[in-house]
Amino acid sequence: MENQTFDVAIIGGGIVGAATFYKLQKRNPELNIILIEKEKQFADHQTGNNSGVIHSGLYYKPGSLKAENCVKGRHELVEFAKANKVPHDVCGKVVVATKKDELPYLDKIFNIGLENKIEGIEKIDANQIKEHEPFVEGVAGILVPCTGIIDYRDATEKMIANALGINTNSKTILGEEIVDIESNDSYSTVIGATQKFKAKHLIFCAGLQADRLARKDGLDLKEQVVGFRGDYYELTDQAKHKVKNLIYPVPNPDFPFLGVHFTRMTNGHIECGPNAVFTFKREGYGKLDFDLKDTYDALTYAGTWKLFFKNMKFGIDEYRRAFSKKLFLKTLQGLIPSLTMEDLKPGGSGVRALLLGQDGDTRDDFRIEYHNHSIHVLNAPSPAATASLAIGGQIAEKAEKHFFSK
Repeated sequence: MENQTFDVAIIGGGIVGAATFYKLQKRNPELNIILIEKEKQFADHQTGNNSGVIHSGLYYKPGSLKAENCVKGRHELVEFAKANKVPHDVCGKVVVATKKDELPYLDKIFNIGLENKIEGIEKIDANQIKEHEPFVEGVAGILVPCTGIIDYRDATEKMIANALGINTNSKTILGEEIVDIESNDSYSTVIGATQKFKAKHLIFCAGLQADRLARKDGLDLKEQVVGFRGDYYELTDQAKHKVKNLIYPVPNPDFPFLGVHFTRMTNGHIECGPNAVFTFKREGYGKLDFDLKDTYDALTYAGTWKLFFKNMKFGIDEYRRAFSKKLFLKTLQGLIPSLTMEDLKPGGSGVRALLLGQDGDTRDDFRIEYHNHSIHVLNAPSPAATASLAIGGQIAEKAEKHFFSK
């Protein structure tokens, strides 16, 4: 394909890259687009290793890109799933306060939900919690009926299939890691490990490698991506009846994650987790996985240490829990006290990409930037999978404005 010049090359075959491919192709059927993924299958990192939740938009700052795209994207995703037979279920969830001192935070979340126009949410008391989740013990909660579950791998593949069905000249490439980028006034050459690809414009949806590829493309990026692994347990068959749908705690306002929760997956498994620990390999899913470059980059970056010091107690607790089933169980028992060690078996894991500032603060909102002939998705943490079609639509609009309006 070295002699062929595509109109757009999209780098990254997770759900955001797939949604961008689909939305851009749908709006511009004449464009010849290539989607390049370094793994041997699509959705192999953050997309395929998350908890499979269709988020409502309950937690996100009103007016933020997260809030707006999550709500819009959720509606689009459910409609897409229905039309394309993607396994999903809008089953609802409960957010549970287990102690009275969590009630002010529960109220705050509820009010954010109202501002974000999350349909159908309601406050529920301890008895009503048990009507929805009989084994949960809590003092109050929020019922969120529009939350759901979905197979994100299948959704990703069907977005790509839809795009390829629009223009047979568009292509996908698997197993090709991008190692460099060369650009001139007319086009860019994307240099892979074994092939080169020419394109007039580039869109980067690279997730855990977003910062590295942005710098290869000449973007002066001050922040750095740091990976955090989340480990899951699953409920054994004897304990699955203790969870009907989705059960979330009230998130700790001082910690940048939602906390350990229960999720009924589309395959019927019940996941418990995740925790959140610094990973020594950006794409490492084992507890002892290590990559020298990833570790060096993270531990020589001042922002990493500032984040550690700001969250020292939480970080230590998360690491202890990562290596202790007993401690993990104790956390889960905060919501379901009747769980025992025999109710848990090891599950999978995922790695989240956090764009971290030099001051140690995580860049919370989505971030998409235009640079020369390129668009970069620099930060797309949860709920990016839920919001993917809305994000893809925004990127398509940005591409039309910057790439094709002249």
